Order: sequence, then C-alpha cells, then structure tokens
Amino acid sequence: MREVLISAAELAKALESGAPPVLLDVRWVAGVVDREGYLAGHVPGAVFVDLDADLAGPPGVGGRHPLPRPADLQKVWRAAGIVDDSSVVVYDPKDSSVAARAWWLLRWSGLSSVRVLDGGLAAWVAGGHPVETGPGASPRPGSITVIAGSMPTIDADRAREMTLSGGTLLDARAAARYRGEIEPLDPIAGHIPGAVNLPLTELLKPDGTFREPAGIEAVFERTIGPDDDGEVAASCGSGVTGCHLILAGAMIGRPLALYPGSYSEWLALGRPVAVGGPPSP
Repeated sequence: MREVLISAAELAKALESGAPPVLLDVRWVAGVVDREGYLAGHVPGAVFVDLDADLAGPPGVGGRHPLPRPADLQKVWRAAGIVDDSSVVVYDPKDSSVAARAWWLLRWSGLSSVRVLDGGLAAWVAGGHPVETGPGASPRPGSITVIAGSMPTIDADRAREMTLSGGTLLDARAAARYRGEIEPLDPIAGHIPGAVNLPLTELLKPDGTFREPAGIEAVFERTIGPDDDGEVAASCGSGVTGCHLILAGAMIGRPLALYPGSYSEWLALGRPVAVGGPPSP
C-alpha cells in the first residue's frame, strides 16, 4: 500500500522534509471540473490540474476522456514543476476516483514515485492539517520527458476479445449505470457486452479511504476469482474511474490494463450494448 498510497499524516511530514513531493489537486465533481473548490481550499503548495483540459484529449470518437497526446501531457507536467525523478502526490476531494486518473497518467508517462492521498482532501482536513486558499504560487517549471506507454492499455477490439477468450473486462461504474437503469453522461444506457461490474465504491471505507489489502483482495476474488492467469482490464464510462480499479489492483499485486476509451468510446464506435445484470447489493 505504501507504494501507491500516502496518508494525510505521512504527507504532512513529507511536505516538511527537505525534499517535498510535487502536489497535484484534481477536482472533478459530478462531471464538472471544480476549480472553484480548489480556490476555496487546498493542501498548501498543491497545483490545480484540470481533468478535462489537462488529463484528457479532446472528446470524440475516442470517447469523452481519451488519453492526451504525450507532448501535451509533458507540458502539463512541466508546468506543475515535475522533473524526471520527482516524487508526486495526487489527490481529489475524497474517494480517489479522479486522483487515480492522474496517478495512472503519471505512471504511464514513465514516473515511478507516484502516490495518491488516501481519503483525499477530506482526510487532510479531518487530520487537522492547514489548507491554502487562492491560486497559490506558480511552481518552478519542470523538465520531465514523458515516455508514454509505461502502463498497459487495450483497445475496443481487445476489450471484446477478452470477454470471449477467458479474460475479464471490469466496469467500475455504479451498478445502476452498468445495468442501464440510469445514464447521466452517455447517450445510451448499458454496458459493454461481457463486462463484469465492480463498482469502485466496493473498494472503499465509508470515509473514502481504501479498504485494507485483505478486503480489497476479497472483492477481486468475489468478482473475478482467485486465478491470476487470465488477462484483466479496467473500464468505466470514459477511462477515468477505471483507473481506480487499477490503483486498487496495484495495492495487492494484481496488474490490470486500462481500456482508455471505455464505454463512451464503445458507443462512439457504434458497438452493441448490453443491459441488465446483478441487482444492487
């Protein structure tokens, strides 16, 4: 867990050290970038990162949040003050569902020392740590060179092949969205045929922090079984919250690929849709 998560108390100590990590604040609430929330209060020194503009390419046939071009992402990381050997901590308001996307992209870019603040800003505030308001000081520009491809991905064709050849395509969305009962963001409700639902909330405690490794392992075993031989990939609506499953998998040594386009790309490609599935617990 220490390789991918950091507690609020640990982060406070790290920020007081001689080599503090680069801090990234990712706010995206109910499908809307929340820069106002960042200005109202953030961890001191944190740099705001826009999920839509900075952590994704333009929406289109690749889905609502396709992967950004490496050159564009390099500009974002450099503007945040990141160099090739930086230690980086990312956070969101509470449940790491959006911070995981930044974590995944940083790892995909070639960085190895990247952690997520467990419980997000809520855990930081609950621990009695100070917050900073306003835009904050601009960091000294970094010099990172993005080496894209350091995290595995699959495309739509491979996603379909996996469901037919013994692999598992996980869907991180809420059960009602997976079953097609509601759909607040995409034009057609449902899921990729053959995908298995694993709502990211099942990996969390009520306060938004992750469950212990044994609890996470139990969720994965219940969903896909104990056999690690089959290929497993994560998806969601647009490739954002699927990264949450990958983060949890990294905590217990279960590697997962990401289907970056996820359900939104699947629809844009005109692929068939399934509905129904297990009822909500």
